[in-house]
Order: sequence, then C-alpha cells, then structure tokens
Amino acid sequence: MYQDDIESAVHAIERVQTGVRIEKRLLKVMKALAEYHDLTLGDLIEGIVLHAFDGKCPFGEESLKRIAELKKIYHVDFDSKASHKLVERKPARTVTRPKRGPAGHAGIRRKS
Repeated sequence: MYQDDIESAVHAIERVQTGVRIEKRLLKVMKALAEYHDLTLGDLIEGIVLHAFDGKCPFGEESLKRIAELKKIYHVDFDSKASHKLVERKPARTVTRPKRGPAGHAGIRRKS
C-alpha cells in the first residue's frame, strides 16, 4: 500500500458510551474548541489521543492560540505540569429539607 493510500484509508470503528470524569473547566475549553472546529467532543478527544500516541502535537499554531484564549475565559490556571496532581475538592454542603409525605406534610411520624 502506498503512503497516500494509508493516509486516506477509512477505518470502520465501533464507538462506546463512557462516563469519564474530567475537570469542569477543562471540559468547557474542550467543548468550546470542538465547537470552534465543528467537531463532536468525542472526535476532538479521539484526535488528541491519536496524536499523543504518535508523539505529535494535535494542534496547529492557530488552535493553540485559541486554546490559550479559552483557558483565560474559563479560568484554567494550570497546565500539563499539573497532570496527575489534580485533587478533587469536596463538594459544598447543601441544606437538605425533610421529605414531604402525603398531602404535602413533612415526614413527621407519630408513634402509634
């Protein structure tokens, strides 16, 4: 197979749904970048990973500038040096209200 044939080859794949947890602001940057390039978030992530696996930067100069702008907009104040050092903070406490019983009464139980 010639190099041109390899580069233009179509690969039939099977995608799966996944429930990946990711830092909130990073996700906002990724979604905005995907939208900017008219890609799905999944396509963007696949492209980033495939380039990384080949040891290549997935972004050109213009995209890197856009990423820097988006990081400022979404207050992403860390970079790759923070990789594997991100610690999830505990969520803020929320006030819980008593569950409502029938006819809107608070769930107060009377002793029989």
